Amino acid sequence: MQEPASRSPTYTVTCEDYVHVVEFSPYDCGAAASLLAYGGKQYVVVGTCRFKEEDVDVEGVEFNTLRIFMHGVRVDTLAWSPESRMDKLPQIIRFCTAAADRKIRLFTSDLQSRHDVTVMKGHTNYVNHVVFEPTEGKQIASVSDDHTCRVWDLEGREAASFRLWSPGVSVCWHPEEAYKLMVAEKKGTIRFYDLVTQQAVLSLDSGGMPLMSADWCLSNTIKVGAVVGSDWLIWDITRSSYPQEKRPAHLDKARLFRWSRANEDLFSTTGYPGKISSQLLVHHLGHPQPVLIGSSTVGAGLSWHRTLPLCVIGGDRKLSFWMTEM
Repeated sequence: MQEPASRSPTYTVTCEDYVHVVEFSPYDCGAAASLLAYGGKQYVVVGTCRFKEEDVDVEGVEFNTLRIFMHGVRVDTLAWSPESRMDKLPQIIRFCTAAADRKIRLFTSDLQSRHDVTVMKGHTNYVNHVVFEPTEGKQIASVSDDHTCRVWDLEGREAASFRLWSPGVSVCWHPEEAYKLMVAEKKGTIRFYDLVTQQAVLSLDSGGMPLMSADWCLSNTIKVGAVVGSDWLIWDITRSSYPQEKRPAHLDKARLFRWSRANEDLFSTTGYPGKISSQLLVHHLGHPQPVLIGSSTVGAGLSWHRTLPLCVIGGDRKLSFWMTEM
């Protein structure tokens, strides 16, 4: 079976600046459209996205900016709160970022008069990933190059902190069991922590390094995926601490791994931003080759739509969206 040809994005949205990070909200925000945020060097743009596949009146994609949040420093990672709502008044937009200055910022806005920012300080090196507790959104977890995973309340107080063996690269929170956290480390280990005891209850071994990104399949939590070196790896955590599948993905190095939210067999990986472009691969567990290949000029960030088999990456003054035909 031959590899598919590289495909242009299904849709693009023009931005003012280089996009460093982009995230669809993984939660139902009560609106007909999806919330999407992207961050650049100085600010975060929050808007709603609608696609032709959801609404026949939309030509391709419709992006509507709700608010631009001044950030003042480059945005490295961003997470949505499950408390963000568009269908009740007051509306609420809540998300957090981690930035190059090692601080975490929590933004809350009613899109009218209230705009609050809470700054969380404590990490002593780069923060690589942040996530909200997904049921109520009252806590945030972060992992950093400082070899710690920390849990914060919304006032910015540290509720828990545990030492890692190497830099923390990814953190995921179990969708139903609010005390379970998955933490992936650069040295190639993924551990699951019980937040009540702050002890590791399970660990997975990738057998290699550097592990750059890992994701928990939140629609089927026995599946974990990661990129290590230039390969992607998939675990079934009920079967073994070693990966069930491992395949080469990107020629040089892989950068990000994300599961689709619409289909538990779909996932995407990106290569490291090269001199000109970053490669996007969409994989299906039933197919030996990628089912879609795309690329974006100095692309960064990667996120899947909540209900469509569609993913987005940022790039130079644009967002690029690829729809997977499954």
